[in-house]
Amino acid sequence: MVESVTPLLAFDTARAHCAACLLLGDRAVVRVDEMAKGQAEHLMPMLEEVLAVEGLTWQDLKAIGVGTGPGNFTGIRISVSAARGLALGLALPAVGVTHLEAQVHGIPRPVTAICPAPRGQMYVQDFDDQSGDVALLPDTDARVATAPGVLSPARLIENIARIASAGALGSPPRPTPFYVRAADAAPPRDPAPVILN
Repeated sequence: MVESVTPLLAFDTARAHCAACLLLGDRAVVRVDEMAKGQAEHLMPMLEEVLAVEGLTWQDLKAIGVGTGPGNFTGIRISVSAARGLALGLALPAVGVTHLEAQVHGIPRPVTAICPAPRGQMYVQDFDDQSGDVALLPDTDARVATAPGVLSPARLIENIARIASAGALGSPPRPTPFYVRAADAAPPRDPAPVILN
């Protein structure tokens, strides 16, 4: 059996939801609130409710897990910054887990992981003894067709929590956003205002 750290609270806002998983030994308490926007305001109260339902507080946690993408640029930044802030404030390890890694958790290698991307595309990554580069392919590509299906948000966040629980042993690196492509937002065309002293 793989060693793990619990209680662990994992969360993800990289898609159109706020998802959380409180891992208590082998038991997982999962909550997914579907939402297209407003994750920044919704995340922390939701996490406090998940803890309160189990009679726990922030001080009872041993580690934090977070989904790092790929996904919505702003959503990734919301959850990663929250995880880093909680880890710093609570003096806990925080472990970042990519959605691609979570998609194929527990599946024998070699395997190809897929995640939805904008404009009829999929993020694709091959996993064998090591993980390969991530490609952005049309959702009609043969590699997409032969990969295991995309997990529900509930199953994805539970896998993120289980991977983070094993990864929290030792000194994991701080979570960082996993961006496959640049953000769609463009810088403003107007020059910045002059600041007067």
